[in-house]
Amino acid sequence: MSSSSASNGSKVLSRTTMSTEDAKWTTLKKLKWVDAKGKERVWESAERSTRKSSGVDAVAIMAIIRRPGEPDGLLLGKQYRPPTEKICIEAPAGLVDEGESPEETAIRELKEETGYIGTVRESSCLIFNDPGFTNTNMKLVFVDIDMSDPRNKNPQPELEEGEIIETFTLPLDNLYEELKRLEGEGFGVDARLGSWALGLKAAQEFVKLKGAL
Repeated sequence: MSSSSASNGSKVLSRTTMSTEDAKWTTLKKLKWVDAKGKERVWESAERSTRKSSGVDAVAIMAIIRRPGEPDGLLLGKQYRPPTEKICIEAPAGLVDEGESPEETAIRELKEETGYIGTVRESSCLIFNDPGFTNTNMKLVFVDIDMSDPRNKNPQPELEEGEIIETFTLPLDNLYEELKRLEGEGFGVDARLGSWALGLKAAQEFVKLKGAL
């Protein structure tokens, strides 16, 4: 990271093995299960210890910034993530609190991380982040940010202690290409964001192909 433009001085000082008793946010489980042929097997799984009664661990917020007469943009953040040892490009996100719906979490987290006020347009199905490794899940919540709303003229984030997030916007029409450019500069790209951007590019290419027929 020191030789890359994607650096803000953050770095991992050491990596050591942690016991599950010392972990605050996660735990490890040994799963004994039976497969479709009746054979007993064992699986190692990482799980969040923060899941609430809704059954949804977290949300990622696909916040579309809409300005009259201008192309739509996607609101993103740059944040150092110690497990990757990189500054990662991510959508705003957060854990679902007890008593909250995913949509309520999205509006709250968007305001806290970016200062923007948004309106929920749609939520995705429940998505499992890495089902061969963990039962962690989330929903993508699509939010519109109306820049004609006076509350969005001078957004002020309400970051928690230890959160250092640089908010920025990328154009939707070439989002995937912009993420590839940032990867080349040394940034990490969040899997959900990268997958969504690739799907958006595929949809754009399909529309062009359909129009040419």
